[in-house]
Amino acid sequence: MKRLLLGNEAVALGAYEAGVKVAAAYPGTPSTEITENIAKYDGIYVEWSPNEKVALEVVLGAAISGARAMACMKHVGLNVAADPLFTSSYTGINGGLVIVVADDPGMHSSQNEQDSRFYGMAAHIPVLEPANSQEAKDFTKLAFEISEKFDTPVILRMVTRVSHSRSLVEPGERLDVGQKEYVKDIGKYVMMPAMARGRRTMLVEREKKLREYSEKAGINKIEYNDTSAGIIAAGGAYNYAKEAAPGASFLKLGMVWPLPEELIKNFAQKVERLFVVEELETFIEDHIKTLGIEVFGKEYFPKIGELSYEIVAQGLQAAGVKSEILNLAFEDRVEVKASRIPPRPPALCPGCPHRGVYHVLKKLNLTVTGDIGCYTLGALPPLSSMDTCICMGASIGSAHGMEKALGKEASGKIVAVIGDSTFIHSGITGLIDVVYNKGTTTVIILDNSTTGMTGHQEHPATGFNIKGEPAYKLDLEKLCEAVGVKRVRVEDPFDLDNFEKAVREEISAKEPSVIIARRPCALLKRNRSKNPPYYVNTDTCIGCGVCLELGCPAITNRDYVSINETMCAGCGLCAAVCPTESIARGDMRD
Repeated sequence: MKRLLLGNEAVALGAYEAGVKVAAAYPGTPSTEITENIAKYDGIYVEWSPNEKVALEVVLGAAISGARAMACMKHVGLNVAADPLFTSSYTGINGGLVIVVADDPGMHSSQNEQDSRFYGMAAHIPVLEPANSQEAKDFTKLAFEISEKFDTPVILRMVTRVSHSRSLVEPGERLDVGQKEYVKDIGKYVMMPAMARGRRTMLVEREKKLREYSEKAGINKIEYNDTSAGIIAAGGAYNYAKEAAPGASFLKLGMVWPLPEELIKNFAQKVERLFVVEELETFIEDHIKTLGIEVFGKEYFPKIGELSYEIVAQGLQAAGVKSEILNLAFEDRVEVKASRIPPRPPALCPGCPHRGVYHVLKKLNLTVTGDIGCYTLGALPPLSSMDTCICMGASIGSAHGMEKALGKEASGKIVAVIGDSTFIHSGITGLIDVVYNKGTTTVIILDNSTTGMTGHQEHPATGFNIKGEPAYKLDLEKLCEAVGVKRVRVEDPFDLDNFEKAVREEISAKEPSVIIARRPCALLKRNRSKNPPYYVNTDTCIGCGVCLELGCPAITNRDYVSINETMCAGCGLCAAVCPTESIARGDMRD
């Protein structure tokens, strides 16, 4: 019986049916649900790794030993995993190895737009791109076949819209692929220069064979209709193009690297005008131009953000494509003006423990180098307490660099903030650098006992693994001490007076220091408290607005300040900052 699945759920099903034995990942939207769903299947070892590099190294080891293995990550996670990625292309595999990478056109939950197809080209690794959930499952299984046939890792490229859209999937049976025998082979798996030179030759020969395979791969399909316009597209972009121009001819690509050059040439000869519809970069368009073929693409379609049916239809219309083959229904749609839609800026949740930290840092007027996580929202008004946010783990190194560049001028004015999961991911080495190179940076680890931004996944300091089983709990205090930090303290971010005192003391110290701001995420089920909500005594409230500076969504200010008691988490921060003591717990109301 067919099932309605997210693209990510379908990838997980495909991994199960393909006989995957080991899967590893670091959570990152839009890829997170893949690994969460793989963990639901029996017979697969699954883990949240500290970061994507480790995840890829784990599954590469599993693949070399002879098992089918999969690593999952978002696009920026592939940057972290790039080192083993490029060398794994040289070593090849034994059991199949698939790397699922979810790109995020439109930056719904990312710090940049990045096109992971270029990684496949640069690393000489084949790239498959599904357009719906059925293809997500099927391409996952095919990717393992290609991996083992050509002795190569394979990248499965997802995008947000395919990852998070549902469509029907026909489930199948799990394959009994067994485990291949591991044979020691220094020339293949030990990448010293002498061995790597030989493997480089293999890599070039392998790509020739992959190009031949791409020409005949059944996932690259031609659909002839009106030949006045031919469109080449893949993945989610194909869906937009097909809806926008149902009467056009199509070359639908499932394998986007290596590209099927002869198939492209043959298709181009049979259509009057050739278009490429693709999100983000001109990956396919540029390659077609190198073949000497006239093609149109980004002249008519944006290079920024997600595409849509309307955007593609308007682009083709502007290019002069016949209206008979276009779907111009968008012209009859009623536009809703943006001014009529109430703004809903992202904000820290009611009861978020990070809010107290940012309130103190803003009060002290400190320069705050930030990091990747839900706490990045501390950069937005009214908290406005973060100066930089670059990538996972960058906060500590950035603060150290500022300190070294500014010298005495920076003394006591710069702090780094980083989440507990992010610190484990890539902040530890930055802290080592501060200690080793005689820095004095104060690092605040925002320990909310989870990987909050991506949906409350476990990590090494939570005490649980991906299946919710008890696991060794990393001691952040001892870890910081072990790398040489002598000043390590744990503080409650809801205790504003003591937290401010701690920050003042640590930024005044002439040596590195770490403050662990420890409070569980307000949404974390196993730690969720049932504190009474707070209310505002309108008889004594003077409307000063100090409570509004916390940016809590539960506090509103229309004709008067009030607290939405259905949203209030009962953290008490608003009461702590109120100068007239006009905010009190609901159970204390007269």
